[in-house]
Amino acid sequence: MTTSPNRGSGVSRHARGSALSIVVVPRAGMSSIAQLPDGTIQVRIAAPPVNGAANLALLRFLADILDVPRSRLEVISGASSRRKRIVIAGLAADEVETRLQAALGKRS
Repeated sequence: MTTSPNRGSGVSRHARGSALSIVVVPRAGMSSIAQLPDGTIQVRIAAPPVNGAANLALLRFLADILDVPRSRLEVISGASSRRKRIVIAGLAADEVETRLQAALGKRS
């Protein structure tokens, strides 16, 4: 159960905490995060999209960015798509937004 996105960045409230809508680019030279001009969060992952490797690498990367244990992240839609929704258990949408913006500022 989600509500409307928060501040146009793809962050929304979710029954278990918050949800993050992203676009993933697998097989990138290195993993990185960026915000596209339309506000979409793009995550580039070095892993290939084979046998779930990119999803696993994505969750590890996001856990590091958001400073949460990997076990609190789960792909809730788009597991085999570039457009994904990730639930972050136990973390409010405002806090996810704050941590994302900090990461975007550091990695721009």
